[in-house]
Amino acid sequence: MVKTVKILYFAGLRERVGQGCEQLELPAGVSDVAGLLALLAARGGRWQGLATIRNLRYAVNQEMARPDSPLRAGDEVAFFPPVTGG
Repeated sequence: MVKTVKILYFAGLRERVGQGCEQLELPAGVSDVAGLLALLAARGGRWQGLATIRNLRYAVNQEMARPDSPLRAGDEVAFFPPVTGG
């Protein structure tokens, strides 16, 4: 079965990667947020540092997630940098 997820990029990440969202078919072996980040970083270029952003936040289906949070077909994964307020 093909596992496709929708990825959303917010704030500075949107500018960094040059897009606000994408649909991505996950290859076998990519089953969690950490695996997705590694897959994206493997694209190189503007994607390369994505997995190393300090305090990067992520959500799966609008719920805060962890690197080991599982991914299923049809999930929505959002990445956003930490924000500060004042």
